[in-house]
Amino acid sequence: MIDFAFFITSFVTLFVIIDPIGLTPLFVALTQGMSVKQRRAIAIRATLVSAGILAMFTFFGEALLGFIGISMAAFKIAGGILLLLTALDMLFERRSKRREGQAEEEELVDDPSVFPLAIPLIAGPGSIATVILLAGAEPGFTGLGLALAVMVLTLIVTFIFFEAATPLERLLGKTGINVVSRLLGMLLAALAVQFMLNGLLDFGLFPQAPK
Repeated sequence: MIDFAFFITSFVTLFVIIDPIGLTPLFVALTQGMSVKQRRAIAIRATLVSAGILAMFTFFGEALLGFIGISMAAFKIAGGILLLLTALDMLFERRSKRREGQAEEEELVDDPSVFPLAIPLIAGPGSIATVILLAGAEPGFTGLGLALAVMVLTLIVTFIFFEAATPLERLLGKTGINVVSRLLGMLLAALAVQFMLNGLLDFGLFPQAPK
């Protein structure tokens, strides 16, 4: 049997790492100008793709990374680089400019569901490492069930927050969204650098965590 208190602690841990509250304004910025239908489709794809990725690492985890010769430190650095590219797009409005010529063609709209929402924002190094640790916290299928249950619950909450994106966009308005997009771009750039520094720290290139 899984301790209920441990389940709650595990859920809180993964919830804080994925941070659905913090991802919601980012989701608004990445889907700026899209319809409710488009946003819902992107939210569904993002949660399903991230669920598949996290489930894969829950079952195979370190064995998969070890088999292809990738360390978690390298994964953190790669995720940081990808996140930095997204931050630059947001800071310089490249994403918005690409959408201007695609507004009338739904199938050509820039789709952020897989990248950067599912990877690396939801299913990133932190959440992948967390499900791997949760799967190994209890022996056998108990640990796997714990990790999968926590993952599913957290992703359901994330989807619910994404569904609130349209009312939030109406509240902020176009100018507010532009301001938030630039601000989040700066924060994402900082987060990307932190991912890379954490990866370098795991490689042992720093004697202690950078201040």
